[in-house]
Amino acid sequence: MRILGFVLEVIFQLLVGAALMRAYMNALRVNMRVQPGVFVMALTDWLVQPLRRLLPQSLARARLDWASVLAAALLAALFALLWGSLVGIVYGGAAVAVAGAGMLWLGLSFFARVALQTLSLLVLAYALVSLVQPGSVLFATLARLVDPVLSPVRRVVPVIGGIDLSAMVLLLALQIGVMLLG
Repeated sequence: MRILGFVLEVIFQLLVGAALMRAYMNALRVNMRVQPGVFVMALTDWLVQPLRRLLPQSLARARLDWASVLAAALLAALFALLWGSLVGIVYGGAAVAVAGAGMLWLGLSFFARVALQTLSLLVLAYALVSLVQPGSVLFATLARLVDPVLSPVRRVVPVIGGIDLSAMVLLLALQIGVMLLG
C-alpha cells in the first residue's frame, strides 16, 4: 500500500503542478508553443478545456487562468479524497480515515506544497540552464517565469564575487516552505 500511496502522490503532483504552471504561464503571457508550455497543455487540456466552458465569461476573460487554477484545486481535492481513502483502508476503516476538515487541510496543503515544489523546479532549471545555455529559447522562457519571483530576492541578496546567489536563497526559502507544509 505504501507503493500505491507513493505512485498516487507522484501522479497528482505532476497533474496539479502542470495545471498551476499553465495558470502561471498564462498570467505572465508566456508563449505556450515552447517548452514547458507544450507539455503543460498536453497534460492538462483534458480537464482545463471543459472547465473553461463551465466558467462564467467574466472569469474566462480574466488575466488569471481560473480554469487552470480550478483544475489544480479539483485535482488536489481528488488526491486528498483518494489518499484519505487509502489511509482508511490500510489502517482499518473509516475511524482512522482522514475526514472533513482533515481532508480539506490535506487538499489545501497538497495544493500549496505542489505550488512551492513547481516553483522550486523552475528556479533550479533556470539556474542550471543559465550555466549551460544562457542564450537559448528555454533560458528566455525560464527567465520570464522566474524573474517575477527572483527580483525581490535579488534586491536583498548581494552578488558575491560576481556570482548571483539569489536563486540559491530562493530555493532554500521554497524548500523550507515545503518542509513546513510537510
